[in-house]
Amino acid sequence: MSHRSPVGHLAQTYTGKRLPLEVLLSAAGHYIGTRDEVGPVSRESVQYFRSDKAASRALETGRWQQRTYP
Repeated sequence: MSHRSPVGHLAQTYTGKRLPLEVLLSAAGHYIGTRDEVGPVSRESVQYFRSDKAASRALETGRWQQRTYP
């Protein structure tokens, strides 16, 4: 299932926040998620990506899988 919504589904469902999707970085790698003024809110993508460029391309093309649970 690919997901092309401009806002994070999990962030909206579990926190009520409509936050834009963006590429974020964790110790595990780059991922598609959301953040607010405090920091990361949700990891939306199932996948981790090897690079910022790969994650950005996935976000732009919609070629990533949406997580269904937090």
